[in-house]
Amino acid sequence: MWKQPLDVVKANVSSNPRTWIVIGLSVAGIVIVAETQRRRRRSRAQIMLREPFLEPRFDLLPFPQPPPPAARQPLASLTFAISDIFDVKGYVTGFGSPDWAGTHEAATKTALVVTALLKNGATCVGKTVMDELNFGITGENVHYGTPVNPQLQSHIPGGSSSGSAVAVAAGLVDFALGIDTTGCVRIPASFCGVIGFRPSHGAVSMIGVSPNSQSLDTVGIFTRDPSILHHVGHVLLQLKSVETKRPRRLIFADDLFQLSKVPTEKTVQVVTKAIEHLSGFASFIVSADQPPKHMNFSQYVASNVPGLKGFREESVKHQNEIFTLKALSSVMLLLQRCEFKTNHEEWVKSAKPRLGPDASDHVRAAIDSTHENMKTLYKVRTEMRAALQSLLKDDGILVIPTVADPPLKLNTKKRQSSEFNDRTLALSSIASMSGCCQVTIPVGKHKESPISISFIAFHSVDKFLLDTVLDMYSSIQEKVSIASHSSPLPDTNDNLDVSELLKEKGNAAFKGKQWNKAVKYYTEAIKLNMTSATYYCNRAAAYLELGCFQQAEEDCSKAISLDKKNVKAYMRRGTARESLLCYKDAAQDFKHALVLEPQNKVANLAEKRLRELMS
Repeated sequence: MWKQPLDVVKANVSSNPRTWIVIGLSVAGIVIVAETQRRRRRSRAQIMLREPFLEPRFDLLPFPQPPPPAARQPLASLTFAISDIFDVKGYVTGFGSPDWAGTHEAATKTALVVTALLKNGATCVGKTVMDELNFGITGENVHYGTPVNPQLQSHIPGGSSSGSAVAVAAGLVDFALGIDTTGCVRIPASFCGVIGFRPSHGAVSMIGVSPNSQSLDTVGIFTRDPSILHHVGHVLLQLKSVETKRPRRLIFADDLFQLSKVPTEKTVQVVTKAIEHLSGFASFIVSADQPPKHMNFSQYVASNVPGLKGFREESVKHQNEIFTLKALSSVMLLLQRCEFKTNHEEWVKSAKPRLGPDASDHVRAAIDSTHENMKTLYKVRTEMRAALQSLLKDDGILVIPTVADPPLKLNTKKRQSSEFNDRTLALSSIASMSGCCQVTIPVGKHKESPISISFIAFHSVDKFLLDTVLDMYSSIQEKVSIASHSSPLPDTNDNLDVSELLKEKGNAAFKGKQWNKAVKYYTEAIKLNMTSATYYCNRAAAYLELGCFQQAEEDCSKAISLDKKNVKAYMRRGTARESLLCYKDAAQDFKHALVLEPQNKVANLAEKRLRELMS
């Protein structure tokens, strides 16, 4: 049947070689078109994957601008997005949960903060994805998908205001709003490499915002530009544009930078260098009646927030004061759970919502919580605010790392993320529990992950903090690119006898509890002999006594690289890591020590203690 037409085609092709060219071009054209369509589909899929916005999209246009010669509105031509926790008239507020959206009616009014932004010339372009019911700090949502972090696509964007942070980081809007409860704006701002601002608690209206925990919830702002933050902050806080500038004192929380593995030349030294030529820092020099510019903040909290004593775990009372901040974060989570239960227990029991694993755990813990110790929780909050007022007054700025660790990889197992949560919430609990204002400032990258530092100022001095960021931001960014790196010490093994003498002097200073002097002697010994595991291990012991846990960990790692059977190095590194709330790594160190010394009682008790902490 088909033989005759095929014979004709063959004959024509044989007699006319151009036919082959036509066929070849046709086939190539088909392949190119197919590949183009495939790439377009892939591109659309990638765009959908990155999309931080919820459907349906909408535009809320700004209120009519006043005619000339009236001044232009401060936010004119700016676009913004909002987390799905803010009411917009005619739309259902989803609160990050399809079941919440399905059991609630469309809002009859728009949230006051959104209206204020529209009145001042900004355009709202839609709502963004958030963690379910404003619980969680990862930004992962099993129902709406996880917005892709533009800075690190295989890692979490941070939550709960993940979509808003991503929308700003991706350049889709000029600024965005989220709600900061336990760090829900500051954490994603750090992970996505943008500016994040948590105003003083109660300073910005929460009318038209679904509550999670009234004592902690605060409207927060994301942006890439400090001047936009300044304008938006002035609008939402209803600040006066003119105010006398105050002198500023920067106070570095040295113990909290111990939690971070980012070198201080990328954080502390960047900020220090940035202020060297700025005006307004006349009182930066420490005097007798001013707080020190470097301090152990955890120790300060332990001494000035007595209500925390009842929340510190008995098993770790012998440990360093960083566990005080772990206790503070525990109080924060208890307070959040109790207030969430008061707000939403009836809905949870009637709607029986389908929640993702993390949100389900949070909600279950909230519903099972009791109100017996609520007065104690509020007492800690009151004491914490008083402690920060005494420290910062109205001209002090506490400098801390925003987060302790880089963002986790997507879909990290819950058990692996437990210590990540503890270390992250220990830092975010400071502003959440004191009600102070805090701003997160990006300071480049470390090992491909965005890093940031945070400035905390006392409650109600938001303008002071916003002005400081505006003044310092460009200087900080300049110093980020030229941050110096300390050179490794030269290896000069010329006189081993001298190094041994220096080690013995270090041992004597250690026995006399002269820890700094011991560090100095051990350091001089290491300069002469960099191959001795004992020198590093001994210096680590002195660092532990000084509370320099990061340095102790580094010295022990060096000692172990030189001597794989150094039990003391494993023990001391385990202690340093536990003090830095790195439970999994600490447990591994104590296990190694037990392999080398099965009868080591200290290692055995430590390993059991850490197993309980991780469970």
